[in-house]
Amino acid sequence: MSYSERRQEMFGQADEGPAMRLASAEASAPGTGAAGTGTLRHSKGPWTSASGTAGDLRTRTETSRSALRRGHEGVDAGAAGLSSVTALKSVLTSWEDRLQSVRDECEHLKGALLAVAKEMGETETAVEKSFKGVRVTAKVDEKR
Repeated sequence: MSYSERRQEMFGQADEGPAMRLASAEASAPGTGAAGTGTLRHSKGPWTSASGTAGDLRTRTETSRSALRRGHEGVDAGAAGLSSVTALKSVLTSWEDRLQSVRDECEHLKGALLAVAKEMGETETAVEKSFKGVRVTAKVDEKR
């Protein structure tokens, strides 16, 4: 299927109107800009909570990585001459690398999620402030 055919399938012919609509858009009033009930609200709570969870996971991962290292201390002396010591060290290194990657990713996610919470909260506040100067009377509301 060509790009043009896929686009027409998804968006419809230019003169027919869109073949795809938002779930909240009124199907009975195409092209009028009519939308849902206007009740979409943002809360930074879930973003902040997810950031905290990522931070907790980062801390627990680092704690586990440290405990793993401590658990392997003295293996060289106690198992001297065994060929399994080399394999055990290889597995330890592999797990330490994995846990470090998880820890680093959680650190990144913690910051990114906090940034989203801050940005969304600031955007919502700015939008709310922009409407404070607009006065809407009850009669205008009745027409909606």
